[in-house]
Amino acid sequence: MLNYNPALTEEKLYQDLQMKEIKPVMKLILRGKKREFFSAIGKSLNILLPTEANTSSQSEKLTALWLSPDEWMIFSNKIIDENSNEYQVEKLLNKNISNINLGAIIDVTDQFVLINLKGNKIYDLFQTGSPFNFNNFRDKKGSVTQTILAKIDVIIQNENKNEVNLFVRRSFSQHLFSWMNDSASRL
Repeated sequence: MLNYNPALTEEKLYQDLQMKEIKPVMKLILRGKKREFFSAIGKSLNILLPTEANTSSQSEKLTALWLSPDEWMIFSNKIIDENSNEYQVEKLLNKNISNINLGAIIDVTDQFVLINLKGNKIYDLFQTGSPFNFNNFRDKKGSVTQTILAKIDVIIQNENKNEVNLFVRRSFSQHLFSWMNDSASRL
């Protein structure tokens, strides 16, 4: 049995802002660039990987984030069983991608923490600690950016109007959440 320890133990609610960790969610990094790689991903997962920079694509079960021309992060749209760290998606991709040398599959479920933010003040919070200009980002559903927030590398996905998913490395998650909590209390 897996001993799952959440990175963040609390949920924060402010006027026009909610922050909480979504756990556990499967997260995989996919690497590849051959045409056969894209075909195998589409057939295996029933999702097309985004090929345009800083975009995402979504199916019923998975979301894929563009990270670089040959790298994507996919994550489950629903919470998974926390008593196991074996994922059918990973097994399927290893069989159809890695084992036949079309690309690489890396499980980063324990490496990245997913923080969901909702509310009208999300971008006010981000602009207090990030050099990125969120003006166009906030209006494009599915947009993805890799930027710095409070001197910490993050991946941000515009899930919907006034809702974003933020991915941060587990070792920085408590510090970032503490900074966001402190900054949000002053908005």
